[in-house]
Amino acid sequence: MFVQEEKIFVGKVLKVHVCTMEGTEWLEEVTEDTTIEKLKEKCLKHCVHGSLEDPKTLTHHKLIHAATERILTESKTVAEENLKDKDCLLLIKKRPPQAPPKMTDISSEEKKKQESKAPDKDAILKATANLTTRNTDRTVTQHSIRDFQTELRKILVSLIEVAQKLLAMNPDAVELFKKANAMLDEDEEDGVDEAALQQLTEMGFPESRAVKALRLNHMSVTQAMEWLIEHVDDPMVDTPLPGQDSPGVPAAAAPAPAPAPSASASGARARLSSQASLEEAKQDELTEIFKRIRRKREFRPDSQAVLALMEMGFDEKEVIDALRVNNNQQGAACEWLLGDRKPTPEDLDKGIDTSSPLFQAILENPVVQLGLTNPKTLLAFEDMLENPLNSTQWMNDPETGPVMLQISRIFQTLNRT
Repeated sequence: MFVQEEKIFVGKVLKVHVCTMEGTEWLEEVTEDTTIEKLKEKCLKHCVHGSLEDPKTLTHHKLIHAATERILTESKTVAEENLKDKDCLLLIKKRPPQAPPKMTDISSEEKKKQESKAPDKDAILKATANLTTRNTDRTVTQHSIRDFQTELRKILVSLIEVAQKLLAMNPDAVELFKKANAMLDEDEEDGVDEAALQQLTEMGFPESRAVKALRLNHMSVTQAMEWLIEHVDDPMVDTPLPGQDSPGVPAAAAPAPAPAPSASASGARARLSSQASLEEAKQDELTEIFKRIRRKREFRPDSQAVLALMEMGFDEKEVIDALRVNNNQQGAACEWLLGDRKPTPEDLDKGIDTSSPLFQAILENPVVQLGLTNPKTLLAFEDMLENPLNSTQWMNDPETGPVMLQISRIFQTLNRT
């Protein structure tokens, strides 16, 4: 008996369900080594009930595996597409490509756009040239509405001056600010970027110098490395930063021993001189602590934004100024550098008019008055002044949040009226 060779090696026969968009459904038998193209041709013959007269019919259809919603590749076999017995396939006609628009359609579309386009300033002036002018004394209230974030900075600058004066009158002011200064020291010690420090020490720089360089350059490895190279021969390179060599500040000068009780004028003058020197020493110490706190709360530019803007050709100082004005936002800083550069960095340090109704209303608020006697409020003001993005943190703080809430409410109330 003679058997054809191709029948000996025939693949496993599968039965698959085939459905069309019209709702026709049938069972198609196919071997595993059959290509998807041949399977599609068999399905189309079943649909058209005969031979395929139009060759485009084959190319204009596709088979989709219903369970996985994937289009079957025509060059692959049934086995390669991992089809199983009783799988369901969809025979779908491909969407014809969208015909390109005619020139007449394009012109009509452009005409519609031109008709729906809003008139420009010149067209408005031309159309209203013959109209009579009315209500020329009417003021536009929109121009008087001030931005809270812009005004808040001015308010904070002025409130810091008031808070410093109030806290300086507190007999425990020096001790309070020593504690605040020590807290900032702890924050700085914890805030050293370990990964950045490891990179510098692996380059061969001493750890103490690397820590100092990172703190001076806001944890930027590149800028810290440049600083270390520039100061390699500097005899003061190992001098600790202010506030890091000791937890506090130099103690105030000890008061001179009080003279023996005497009614003489010289004794009275001595006591007055002693008190004056003590007060002067206290003020000097407070001033030094204020300087240290501000130095630790200084603005820290985003190192990646600095490098990106410097690569555009801007000077480093200009870039830092732009980021400071625009709260470390790279896009806004770029627009500021390319624009008129308003407001200027100097404008950020200007306070609000202390005789204005807004500032007077803020100072008269009992919650604000109480908050200004708290050293933490002063620290919050300093931090928000240099890092506005930290405002949310202080708004959620139980001690400083009520103060900021009152300032916001007073501003919004007066701004509306």
